[in-house]
Amino acid sequence: MSSLNPTLSVVVIGRNEGQRLRRCLESIRDCNPIGGLVEVIYVDSNSTDGSPALAATCGATVIEVGASRPSAALARNAGWRAAAAPWILFLDGDTILHPAFPRLALHHAREASVAAVWGHRREISPSANFFHRVLDLDWVYAPGLTPFCGGDALFRRDALEQVDGFDETLIAGEEPELCTRLRARGFQILHIDAPMTGHDLAITRWSQYWRRAARAGYAYAQMAWRTRGEQLPLWSTEARANVLRALVLLALVAAIPFAPLPALVILATLIVRSAWRSRWKSDDNFSLLCYGAHSHLQQLPIFAGQIAFWWDLAQNRRRGLIEYK
Repeated sequence: MSSLNPTLSVVVIGRNEGQRLRRCLESIRDCNPIGGLVEVIYVDSNSTDGSPALAATCGATVIEVGASRPSAALARNAGWRAAAAPWILFLDGDTILHPAFPRLALHHAREASVAAVWGHRREISPSANFFHRVLDLDWVYAPGLTPFCGGDALFRRDALEQVDGFDETLIAGEEPELCTRLRARGFQILHIDAPMTGHDLAITRWSQYWRRAARAGYAYAQMAWRTRGEQLPLWSTEARANVLRALVLLALVAAIPFAPLPALVILATLIVRSAWRSRWKSDDNFSLLCYGAHSHLQQLPIFAGQIAFWWDLAQNRRRGLIEYK
């Protein structure tokens, strides 16, 4: 790997990822981006586990972001602005890069209108527990043009420059927000039908699951508030739908002591209906039923995250990073 006139700059961000980071950096060695050189940059956000030193031993250029309010947006901006290549591949430190993805992504990004290309991110151990099983299916999206991408994606550098990169005031939802601004300028976000990364979710407790979903809810509310009235509003529909679904779920749970059979039948019907609608994601019926339960269960922490945003807004307070690991 070299940073001399590279074809591709891979920007890995992380915070206390430990050996997951080593695995991520080692996976980049096997990629093959159309015969060019690869520059690897690791951006660390106040790790206490020796991640910067580990990344250096793996041959990465290390940037340490010592901000009092670290965020993925801040780290990614530091990485791509220091990069030398015309193409930037962003990875999270808890992922493993599929060796064929960079070449495929660069091939699909030849059209000047395509600002970002992403593929399939899936869990490394989807059957480890309920959380891994259902959140693995959360990563499944239909290929084609999409409104936004996730944290792992290939970006055109000049597109990032046109919109000045990620919004560093956000603690979540920075990729969809960036993609919304890119689409407003006529760019496209392309999801290709190819493996991109394996992800190590590392969730084993309900509290982690709750915080992760609450972070999503915070992003829903924040983006709906910021983009209200704009040409391309972001997540306003999802935020409203979450409020309704959370209130329905709370009402059903509250009804169980008084009318257990009807309440449980309605809950079961909702779960089965969600599983049926998601059958295109998997042919494993057990996983689909778990996913159906998750699609409703997660509404409560998402709703809590929305409430947290509105509380912060009323208090004129900036919240720090919401971590679940």
